[in-house]
Amino acid sequence: MASESSPLLAYRLLGEEGTALPLNGAGAPGGASAQKLSTFLGVVVPTVLSMFSIVVFLRIGFVVGHAGLLQALAMLLVAYFILALTVLSVCAIATNGAVQGGGAYFMISRTLGPEVGGSIGLMFYLANVCGCAVSLLGLVESVLDVFGTAGYAEDYTTGAMMNFASVFAVLFNGCTGIMAGANMSGELKDPSRAIPLGTIVAVAYTFFVYVLLFFLSSFTCDRTLLQEDYGFFRAISLWPPLVLIGIYATALSASMSSLIGASRILHALARDDLFGVILAPAKVVSRGGNPWAAVLYSWGLVQHFGSMARLLAPAQLVLLAGKLNTLAAVVTVFYLVAYAAVDLSCLSLEWASAPNFRPTFSLFSWHTCLLGVASCLLMMFLISPGAAGGSLLLMGLLAALLTARGGPSSWGYVSQALLFHQVRKYLLRLDVRKDHVKFWRPQLLLLVGNPRGALPLLRLANQLKKGGLYVLGHVTLGDLDSLPSDPVQPQYGAWLSLVDRAQVKAFVDLTLSPSVRQGAQHLLRISGLETTMLMKVFLWKIPGGMKPNTLVLGFYDDAPPQDHFLTDPAFSEPADSTREGSSPALSTLFPPPRAPGSPRALSPQDYVATVADALKMNKNVVLARASGALPPERLSRGSGGTSQLHHVDVWPLNLLRPRGGPGYVDVCGLFLLQMATILGMVPAWHSARLRIFLCLGPREAPGAAEGRLRALLSQLRIRAEVQEVVWGEGAGAGEPEAEEEGDFVNSGRGDAEAEALARSANALVRAQQGRGTGGGPGGPEDGDTEGPTTALTFLYLPRPPADPARYPRYLALLETLTRDLGPTLLVHGVTPVTCTDL
Repeated sequence: MASESSPLLAYRLLGEEGTALPLNGAGAPGGASAQKLSTFLGVVVPTVLSMFSIVVFLRIGFVVGHAGLLQALAMLLVAYFILALTVLSVCAIATNGAVQGGGAYFMISRTLGPEVGGSIGLMFYLANVCGCAVSLLGLVESVLDVFGTAGYAEDYTTGAMMNFASVFAVLFNGCTGIMAGANMSGELKDPSRAIPLGTIVAVAYTFFVYVLLFFLSSFTCDRTLLQEDYGFFRAISLWPPLVLIGIYATALSASMSSLIGASRILHALARDDLFGVILAPAKVVSRGGNPWAAVLYSWGLVQHFGSMARLLAPAQLVLLAGKLNTLAAVVTVFYLVAYAAVDLSCLSLEWASAPNFRPTFSLFSWHTCLLGVASCLLMMFLISPGAAGGSLLLMGLLAALLTARGGPSSWGYVSQALLFHQVRKYLLRLDVRKDHVKFWRPQLLLLVGNPRGALPLLRLANQLKKGGLYVLGHVTLGDLDSLPSDPVQPQYGAWLSLVDRAQVKAFVDLTLSPSVRQGAQHLLRISGLETTMLMKVFLWKIPGGMKPNTLVLGFYDDAPPQDHFLTDPAFSEPADSTREGSSPALSTLFPPPRAPGSPRALSPQDYVATVADALKMNKNVVLARASGALPPERLSRGSGGTSQLHHVDVWPLNLLRPRGGPGYVDVCGLFLLQMATILGMVPAWHSARLRIFLCLGPREAPGAAEGRLRALLSQLRIRAEVQEVVWGEGAGAGEPEAEEEGDFVNSGRGDAEAEALARSANALVRAQQGRGTGGGPGGPEDGDTEGPTTALTFLYLPRPPADPARYPRYLALLETLTRDLGPTLLVHGVTPVTCTDL
């Protein structure tokens, strides 16, 4: 049998002799031999018998006698209105594809998922079991009525024990067999045709008979007789034994119908393995495909419920009739929960607007589905608020259990289609022209070569995104013209498993390109989501909204690659391959790290060119060095009430600019402050202290720049410690030079002088990393086990030089600047990201 993830038409259209082959839609063991019931015998008969049940003979007088003809007809109309809405939903789902064994459970679970479907399926199974017990109790009541004490007169119209809700519950319980035919879907020749046709015929027929009986009983019988004698049909029948035969026959047939329907639901639940070993015995079937183990399982539960109902009235068998009404109310609530779920399934499919939802039955709409859900829920609480609340609580607990246990992932949940539909609708309303800087957030594109060596950076970028878009990008080298197929598509599964195992909220975007640089350009342009708007007669494509605005790269150095899969607990543990939908070990999906000294896919020239390309495309750039030295547990609090203080150091000025007035903060510097502040909002970094360093210029008085920065931080609501440091000797002296950037990267000065400046700046940063401030912010406190250290350093990233020939010199200066600084982020921002307005 084809899997459920395979196409719907996964069978040969023509046989060997040119004859059409039927679709084996039941999916039950035994194959086509078990599918032999026609529409009449498989749907109409069991549905009619279930809807009539014992109510026709023992409760027609009860309803008409207590409610009167007009109110009884009103109750009947309300009941069949609810049923009709649910029937429309059943017909729509049943005609949208191959319905396998399990009936309503199969429809719900394959639409709303195993969590909701399994919980509703088990409750619907219990409803059928209780319905079988109700039929048997009705049979016992009839026997007592003939051979024992007669039933008793409760009149809700005169203020006695009965009320509208209790009478309606008894009536509605006799109409709840509309799923009897759907439950037999595994034994039907053509379920998609038989279920809607047979169910509609059965509902129409039973409605006509009920209306006829209501009129005849009210016109021919005294109200006292109807109220006091549940077996009043014998008193007015030409041959009283015929009524007893009818009672016994309907009670047995309805109980058998409920028992068989319940066994099919149980077998489907066991086959899907949602509840594990608890229902495993119910999988056993005979050679003909009959789930006899599920039948015995259900029969045992029926006996159990029957015994419990009899124990409710241990000394007075006459109260058995009242207990039948009480049990009928509980069963009715369970049925209404299942009906509401069917309506919700159809409503979800209709709202999702999936192209493959095109049922041949078209007499429904989302209005009927929504009305069906609302009416079922309303009637549940009207009949029995306690039972309704308890059933919803039970459904929630079962759904939580199934969610924790996990379930099949190949059913195709409608939730994904609904999310896509809603996301698309709101993306169309996301206009980048209405963006405002006060609502800016980082939207990151992290380019990863091999995730084995980039796992800490992958998690650090996840902390930096602050609820924004996060995309993992990877470039596969190759040319599609020389390849037989696209090598990128099979890789998505491994990268999605990586995202799940690393527990980061990221999308995955892979591309094929002859070079990493060209692939990075592709990803910067096409990653994320674009909004399209139809304006007048033109289709405008507006970039932005859900597009990356920041490129994140690992640093290009000679450090040997590390395999973090071997040390990270989330990746060192083997995957559970025994569970359906589990992924294989990620160590088999990604190649081992690059050996030291082996050729790299990206040259230093192309690395710097990629940074330059991103800045040309108005993207912010973040280069991360030594992120592997920052495991998640580094900022955790120690035991015994002690904690280790950590600093996040920010240098918002260009340290490679010796002149030009270093005492001010530009757009790039404000971007550094924003990114550091965002990191401090992450719970794992709450204990870190933010420190901002300012370098005094050769002619700048101490305290002037610090005062301006403190005023700015106050306006930006950023809490940080500000420290001024003396600019080193390598800065030189003299007047500022009028250059594009004013730094050694673009100034054309000698390599020796530039190298000396980078070493001086590196020494300045290292000198401040382990330095505290005494008892003030950022200094040691009582109970500290050791002095504060710098956990992460933010540095100003200068622009790459305009001349590509200087790219290697530029990269060498960055290496010297960040050498031995520990975890470091080199950041260059090109867009305003801070706002002082409300």
